Amino acid sequence: RVIAPDLVGFGKSDKPALQADYSYERHVNWMSDFVIQAELSNITLFAQDWGGLIGLRVAARLPERFIRIAIGNTGLPIGGVDEIPQIFRMWAGIVSQKLPNWAPLFKGSVVSKELSKEEERAYNAPFPEEKYMAGSRIFPRLVPLTDGHSSVEENKGIATCSIKCAETYDEFEGAIKRIFQNWNIPFITLFSDKDPITNGGEKFFQDLVPGAKGQKHEIIEDAGHFLQVSYKVQTLDYNKLFIFRMTNRRNCATALFSLSSPILLRARNFRS
Repeated sequence: RVIAPDLVGFGKSDKPALQADYSYERHVNWMSDFVIQAELSNITLFAQDWGGLIGLRVAARLPERFIRIAIGNTGLPIGGVDEIPQIFRMWAGIVSQKLPNWAPLFKGSVVSKELSKEEERAYNAPFPEEKYMAGSRIFPRLVPLTDGHSSVEENKGIATCSIKCAETYDEFEGAIKRIFQNWNIPFITLFSDKDPITNGGEKFFQDLVPGAKGQKHEIIEDAGHFLQVSYKVQTLDYNKLFIFRMTNRRNCATALFSLSSPILLRARNFRS
């Protein structure tokens, strides 16, 4: 089965109306509750963008339910950024607050192909009026880049890191190794070559996670930030891509739990 839930605030169902109703921790709690109430187990997680920030936290909270993890163009920021890069500051503080709809995002380095009018309408469908956009407006401001952001300590608790804190790797190396020395489930990276934000971030996870050793990691060519629209990603055979260690193999049915950038999921034809 493929299960691709809309994050709260991003689908067509009812959603909190105020930006203050949304937080990183609430999203982690909501998705954790979803996994539990849907009785999901033997999960292969595919997580991209905010899907990684949230999904990796859910996997760390409920590790017994996951058997494989694939991530693309994502990370787990733990603060430490003294000065937020100008491109992200403009995006979080101005651009994301002023766009009348989200269709303009799907151009340039965000996606690597032209979208049809039908696809653009699908991306905009959950947000017919401004009152429906509270969750999507606040999301860029919830990324825990600086020490003052909430969720920094929670992310540090499972000791991963964003690309931007690579220069402080030594400071966290001991904690990282202590936490992840038992993270032995198969773990692959599927990063794209044309994402200006996370380009190169796959090396951190490949070096860090024991379950990533010897896996068939991929760099998706000619793909932007939303690499899911890449034909190559859509046609990957995940069962062949992962290399199972015999101690990790489980002979039972699995679910591909896709937790991705919340806007992107609306236009995909996933069905459970």
